[in-house]
Amino acid sequence: MNLIIVEDEPRLRHALAHNIPWEQHGLEVVGTASNGVEALELVGRKKPDIMLIDIQMPEMDGLTLLGELRSRKDISQLTKMIILSGHDTFEFAQLALEFGVSRYLLKPAGDEEILEAVLEARQQLRSDLEQWQRKALLEQKWKDNLPHLQNLFFIQWVNGRYTRDEILSKSRELYIPLETDDRLAIAVVDLDPLSEEETRFQQGDSELLQFTMQCLAKELLSHPNLWITSDSANMLMLVYVLNETEDTNDAMLHLNADVSKLLSQTREVLKLTASAGICGATGSIEDMSLLYAQACRALQERVVYGHDLAIPYRELPRLDIQAVIVQQNLEKSLEIALETADERKALEALQGLWEEAFTRPESSDDFQEAVLYMNSFFTRMIQKQGWSVKKVVGEDISYFHNVKLLNTKLQTWSLLERTVKHIIAFMSEQRKTTSNQVVKDILNLLEAEMDQEITLHTVADRLYVNSSYLSRLFKQEMGVAFSTYVLERKMERAKSALQEGQKVYDAARLVGYRDVSYFTKVFRKYWGLNPGEFKG
Repeated sequence: MNLIIVEDEPRLRHALAHNIPWEQHGLEVVGTASNGVEALELVGRKKPDIMLIDIQMPEMDGLTLLGELRSRKDISQLTKMIILSGHDTFEFAQLALEFGVSRYLLKPAGDEEILEAVLEARQQLRSDLEQWQRKALLEQKWKDNLPHLQNLFFIQWVNGRYTRDEILSKSRELYIPLETDDRLAIAVVDLDPLSEEETRFQQGDSELLQFTMQCLAKELLSHPNLWITSDSANMLMLVYVLNETEDTNDAMLHLNADVSKLLSQTREVLKLTASAGICGATGSIEDMSLLYAQACRALQERVVYGHDLAIPYRELPRLDIQAVIVQQNLEKSLEIALETADERKALEALQGLWEEAFTRPESSDDFQEAVLYMNSFFTRMIQKQGWSVKKVVGEDISYFHNVKLLNTKLQTWSLLERTVKHIIAFMSEQRKTTSNQVVKDILNLLEAEMDQEITLHTVADRLYVNSSYLSRLFKQEMGVAFSTYVLERKMERAKSALQEGQKVYDAARLVGYRDVSYFTKVFRKYWGLNPGEFKG
């Protein structure tokens, strides 16, 4: 758990932060403050679990700080407060209890007593969290996440993951009114690719633009029987729910009209075009995945008919070669696993795609169509990272050029598995290079600011990264903890300065110690000698 220390006296503040073995008890000091004003700003950023607070401080005292903390909605009311006071006053203690303080300690409290109070507060917090999970707060939190949960439900529904009974049951849980005989119609809407002349947005802005279009749809199309959500590819979905008395033809006309209105307003508001695919007809709640597939297939036709269109699904004549159809969530899972260099999950997703795309083909042409599908996916993944396909897959590039070189399923699976491993190896190497650069930045910062007080959290804030991630990364790259390395460098620099003839006071300031007596104590503990014994 995280701890913030608020104490105006510098030496005591430093001793509280560094002399008590917090880490041995699973506690982390994420920040210190010298008054209530600093503490409020720090709490907003660090979100502590426990706070150790002095009563008498300049600018804002401890009791005023407690009142501010308990009145702010952006700060957890479960945070535990421990008072450290030099005043044995009933009035102070009573006010502290009214603010829900866990313990009221009197100075000078010993390290063991303070540690015991913090550990007791941690146990209280754990108990409170367990009770919170069993009460109505959990239900409120669930309701706060309801839009996200509803969106996940639609994603799973369109991917055919639910039976009829599961659809009805889960929809009731998520406050989506559905009946057994309801009928559905669906449209899928996506922004058209940005033109080369577009300078306001880049490809990386597509997710934000899709979200903007979704907000626009909710503003324009507020029908009680219309659900506006998104699929796993972040495309907008418009799902109409019709009861058994509503005319299906009228419903399809309304759907087409609403889609056309959204496309028109997208042009006006975003100055961009979008296209939509619309299912061929209404269907039952069990037909959702089929209706979704029709809408997606219709949307694909914009490559033929052009952009800025609402395209209805039309049944195409059946060809000998079957199109490769896979669940989009499997493809997305593989993409995420490759980007995060998670080989196990990548191979699991690949196995799922293999079972869907390569076990159904009825001819060699069908099989090669599936290989082309996978090769296209890998090519997009590789080129999105700015890499050369040939450099990543090596000699396997020949199979990308000519899929007919693959003669057996085993040979094909081996190719796909090798390609996954090649991409992950490149991802891992890129991540390692990035990690090395972060550590170099830390070392440069340390050397440049040796005369300052340097902590893991100040460095993390300077580099805009998470302190836990930074700690693990530094330990992995350097072989020692960050605090250990900082101490070693400071003590080495101080010893060199003393041997060059500098005064103890100057050597202390050179390595960021303003309190000479504290510097002497740390120096003697590290080297086994007083600073004066190192002077040249």
